[in-house]
Amino acid sequence: MHEQDQRLRGALEDYARRWPEQTALARKFVALLDAGGVDPFTRQRLAGHFTGSAWLVSGDGRRVLLTHHRKLRRWLQPGGHAEGDHDLAAVALREAQEESGVAGLVLASVEIHDLDRHWIPARGEVPGHWHYDVRYVVMAGGSEEFLVSDESLALAWRPVAEIAEADDESIRRMAQRWLARMRGASSDG
Repeated sequence: MHEQDQRLRGALEDYARRWPEQTALARKFVALLDAGGVDPFTRQRLAGHFTGSAWLVSGDGRRVLLTHHRKLRRWLQPGGHAEGDHDLAAVALREAQEESGVAGLVLASVEIHDLDRHWIPARGEVPGHWHYDVRYVVMAGGSEEFLVSDESLALAWRPVAEIAEADDESIRRMAQRWLARMRGASSDG
């Protein structure tokens, strides 16, 4: 097994311990990792494959950068296909850089922030399939100026507290986890 796959397995097991209500979901991600056959880190695995996303937060941790996704027409976190890269934290950072244009982004931790398995409808010759999205916290450094890429209709910094009340369960869950983490960090100091 690929060394990065072993790290991902450990991170998924750690995630399941931290978020026991999502243990069944984490097991689906491990099952994909163990499935064999076509590499699950490539789009060629048509039934479903890994993607990496970034919970891209401002330097002060109070805002998150969301993209109005061109194809899906929804406000989402930056992210995308692994393209054969087994290091999903690196994928999340790369996608955040490519989709935001924000300079000086850094991966806050290799700890998984969130998992989400969602259905992508058929598009052209690509059949409908599952995205097994592994999400990491990425922090903006100095500048928070962004550039809208071809993949987005718009980008916007939004207050995390506002996002924590969003209709989208996935976005709301990430925001609530981030706010809990920030509260924990401020009570530690």
